[in-house]
Amino acid sequence: MNGDGEKLHASVLVAPARERRRYRKQRREAATRLHREQQQRKMAEAKARAEAEKAEQRARQYLPASGESGPAMLRTPGRFHLPRHQDTSATLAGGYPFVAEGGLGSSGVFVGQDLYSGGSFVYDPWVLYANGIITAPNLVLAGIVGSGKSSLMKSLYTRSLPFGRRVYVPGDPKGEHTPVAEAVGGRAIALGHGMSTRLNPLDEGYRPSNFTDAEWQSTVAARRRDLIGALAEVVLARPLTPLEHTAIDSALTATVRENRVPILPMVVERILAPSEDADGRLAEDGRIVGHALRRLVAGDLAGLFDGPSTVRFDPTLPMISLDLSRVTENSTLISALMTCCSAWMESALLDPAGGQRWVIYDEAWRLMSQPSLLRRMDAHWRLARHYGIANALIFHKLSDLENVGDAGSAMRSLANSLLANAETRVIYRQESDQLGVTAKTLGLTTTERKLLPSLGVGQGLWKIKERSFVVQAQLHPNELELFDTSSRAAGKS
Repeated sequence: MNGDGEKLHASVLVAPARERRRYRKQRREAATRLHREQQQRKMAEAKARAEAEKAEQRARQYLPASGESGPAMLRTPGRFHLPRHQDTSATLAGGYPFVAEGGLGSSGVFVGQDLYSGGSFVYDPWVLYANGIITAPNLVLAGIVGSGKSSLMKSLYTRSLPFGRRVYVPGDPKGEHTPVAEAVGGRAIALGHGMSTRLNPLDEGYRPSNFTDAEWQSTVAARRRDLIGALAEVVLARPLTPLEHTAIDSALTATVRENRVPILPMVVERILAPSEDADGRLAEDGRIVGHALRRLVAGDLAGLFDGPSTVRFDPTLPMISLDLSRVTENSTLISALMTCCSAWMESALLDPAGGQRWVIYDEAWRLMSQPSLLRRMDAHWRLARHYGIANALIFHKLSDLENVGDAGSAMRSLANSLLANAETRVIYRQESDQLGVTAKTLGLTTTERKLLPSLGVGQGLWKIKERSFVVQAQLHPNELELFDTSSRAAGKS
């Protein structure tokens, strides 16, 4: 056997012809003895090496048993032992780095804290669209009263102002956006009975910079026809007939030809008494729609549309809001006012130099009950990328969409398309009886569905395409004071 532990076999090539048995035995014993001595020698060498290594280890200097002091404290020379811990996979997944959501990046408006990853959560529909994360910059926000959805929306659009964005609120039934508009240097247009404010729905409105004279005249004429027709449909609560459209168009053409600044009472007068009606059939065709529009200038809805405008829609301001809190008792009047404001806003949206804008539809259930307003909203949502706007629809629960129109009707389809064209859905706390509708509409998982009733104030489930986040919105004390809508209910002055 050699020194590497390998066996060496040898044979005697030359041996005596007649070797005695005694000599063969002596030769084998000698070979065995040599092999044993070699084994003992190897064992002795291995033992000596082991003892030398032990002596070397004993001579080494280790850290003290109690660990070092200072920055290196808590380090020990021994193996670190922890007691066994058993928990659910949902809890342990939070500490597993490959399960934590990477977030939406750091570019955008700060919203609050991601409750799962613990990091900051930022959101900006235009940034996400530019990065290819979403394809539609629209947002739907739902939550019960007192869940904090209003504060979230206000913080989103006010924090967007330093980035050059503007804010339009085409209808504020509760007037809660008025102090915000005034605080950021914008304007809130308040309308109501007994006020000196007048809104002329036939104003030309804001002229985009890229329109020629001919294009602008054609656009104004078409907008006036559509607006008067929409106002008539709001009051009549039904679509107009072709004969009524003709009566309106004839009266509007005659009024614009005779007056530099047409107002609604002039159009109503021409509808009821046409200047060119030899056989009287035109007056008869427009009689019902004329009396319907007369409510806006001489009936129970008078005082808001019967004169030249006393306010001007200035799209260059950082924020414009239409305060309807003084007319909340009349749903027809609210619908008419919001129809006029939507027409004003459309002229500003057509301007390619208008920049990026938030359009906030608060108390959406009021808007969606009117077919004309719903059609305008649907057009704005479909053309959001072209206009450079981000629409935000705010309501209490997703089942509100099921109350729009009859099942299978065009209105119901339009209402559902608003949700389909919004790839950002933010759901705040929901009651237990709404979980089934919400989960089915948004395709929530079982875990997400169980999460909704337990969300606290300011906590929401953000569904951005296929990704989900649970976010705690955070407000500055000044924001909290400005956005607070519960002071009256809480007995605060």
